Amino acid sequence: MGGGEHVAQIEQRTIQQIPLDQRHGRPRDLFTLWFGANLTMLTVATGALCTSVFHLSLAASLIAILFGNLFGAVFMALHAAQGPHLGVPQMIQTRGQFGARGALAVIAFVATMDVGFFASNLVLSAQSLHRALPATTPDMAVAAVALIGTLATIFGHDLIHGFTRVMSWLCGVAIAGCFGWVLWYHPLPAPAAPPLAWGALLGAISTSVLWQVAYAPYVSDYSRYLPRETGTRSAFWASYWGCALGSIAPMALGALLGSRFPHLDISESLVAATGWFADFAIPALTLSIAAASAISLYCAVLSTIAIVQTFVPAWQPRSRARASLSIALALVAVVMALFAGPHFMESYANFLLLLLYVMVPWTAINLVDYYLIRHGYYDVPSFFRSDGGIYGHFNLPALICYAIGILVQLPFVSNGLYSGPMVGLLGGADLSWIAGLVVVGPLYYATMRGKAATTAR
Repeated sequence: MGGGEHVAQIEQRTIQQIPLDQRHGRPRDLFTLWFGANLTMLTVATGALCTSVFHLSLAASLIAILFGNLFGAVFMALHAAQGPHLGVPQMIQTRGQFGARGALAVIAFVATMDVGFFASNLVLSAQSLHRALPATTPDMAVAAVALIGTLATIFGHDLIHGFTRVMSWLCGVAIAGCFGWVLWYHPLPAPAAPPLAWGALLGAISTSVLWQVAYAPYVSDYSRYLPRETGTRSAFWASYWGCALGSIAPMALGALLGSRFPHLDISESLVAATGWFADFAIPALTLSIAAASAISLYCAVLSTIAIVQTFVPAWQPRSRARASLSIALALVAVVMALFAGPHFMESYANFLLLLLYVMVPWTAINLVDYYLIRHGYYDVPSFFRSDGGIYGHFNLPALICYAIGILVQLPFVSNGLYSGPMVGLLGGADLSWIAGLVVVGPLYYATMRGKAATTAR
């Protein structure tokens, strides 16, 4: 991974624990993975939500983007630090909190979320490439990005790391060039700043927080090959700054473009703002979408394998299983992308908020269990036993806490489908994630702290 010696090889393992003698790579590989994976058109479009959907001024948008990403990245990085220690995918480790079968609902949510992200990437890549290269039809762009992402998933872990490492440089130049063009070479008058609406500001912060939290269910998938001596701090900081900086820069660009061209979609505004430079920037940021799509698809495949393996514990899936499922799930995402509605930005914002309700309680339970209750000590062989080993089929207290975590968010939910009774008092902001974190973490700790931690592996 670090030196590139494994990039051209097809990964043979899927959900099995990575043996110590097969560990490789360096913490900085996590930085380039998350930095490169976030330098995409979808991240730019997410930043544009601040001005185009939440109708914030540019200054308020930048505050929301900075605070939301710097805060949210704490959670994703804490999960990433678990990978080198345990050597298993994140969703397999979740069996240690919920039990072998109790974890199925969470794993299914994660698989669905990742296929949805893949489809969102395909929709935006189709729009972007068609704007920059009119000869490229949207269907052609969807097919091309889906093919590249699927091939990267088939090759697996090390190729995805190498792909994002290249994207870190290529798309870093593209983002920097876009900023330079807009701010220096092609100055544009900014429209009058709208009055600050606190509900909208909090909503934009929530969107940035979720952008980071959405990575939490699979960050360990990409750190599990690191040597165990990598340590928690090294894995944490490499993941934290890679994901935070890689998100802040393109989101800030999106907010800038949204403030200048509020009535254009993100690809149209990029073309209008950067002229001929868009002919380089948009293809580069679209190619990076393929890398981000591979990251999501890889997790969806591992999650699907984990679901099947729960009922067939003797199954030892390898590269062929990953290849078959990669193709099948990619086809599902392609169908979703081809039939996406015309109001993509609004639908995408609601999709992001919906993810909060199922992922925030999980992340609270997982982190409290790992860092405060078990202190990183898990019986990994039990994760793969038919009876769940020492964790059993179901951990009822964890499942109850998870259900409560979803329920306590409902009064604070605000999206296109439902608004809770507390939303009006908060200026329309969706702060459900705060309620989920504040309630579930302490509740789970109080419920489980009496249980003896498992012995070291």
